[in-house]
Amino acid sequence: DGKILEEDFLRMDFDAHFDGSFCVTGNYPYNISSQIFFKVLDNKDRVPCCTGMIQKEVAERLAAPPGSKTYGILSVLLQAWYHVEYLFTVHENAFIPPPKVKSAVVRLTRNQRDRLSCNEKLFKTVVKTGFNQRRKMLRNSLKSLLPDERALPDDPLLTKRPEQLSVAQFEELTNLLEPIINQS
Repeated sequence: DGKILEEDFLRMDFDAHFDGSFCVTGNYPYNISSQIFFKVLDNKDRVPCCTGMIQKEVAERLAAPPGSKTYGILSVLLQAWYHVEYLFTVHENAFIPPPKVKSAVVRLTRNQRDRLSCNEKLFKTVVKTGFNQRRKMLRNSLKSLLPDERALPDDPLLTKRPEQLSVAQFEELTNLLEPIINQS
């Protein structure tokens, strides 16, 4: 029993429209597609699937594996909770008038995970802080998270750049940093 809602997705009150879980499908406005995915993440326990057409570069970023130049914040955060599939490219000539960018269709399917193996809020902070200076080793970019002049432990994860770490390694790194960050 599907229904089409004409409403601003970013401002939508899901409780007013849905009792339980629901899927998100659409041709997402390219200028807010990342915000749409962050809202899906915020509602991950209610959104088992999400399919949509977005800008090709964003689609590649979402599905990128660790080690890829396009792997970033959204890649890690979405892949922690969803299986991300790059389904196909939509050529600009499929539209009239043709846009200046290529499009792609992606599908996100919720994985079986019900929680991370670390503090979820700190995980997001570690991922975002690490990628904010993606050319630096994590040892340098994550210093800002530490109170005063506390030293980071000697750990091989900290000698890597953020795009080199898998979701599981970001969880491990979060667990490594939490006791240091929470020291008073």
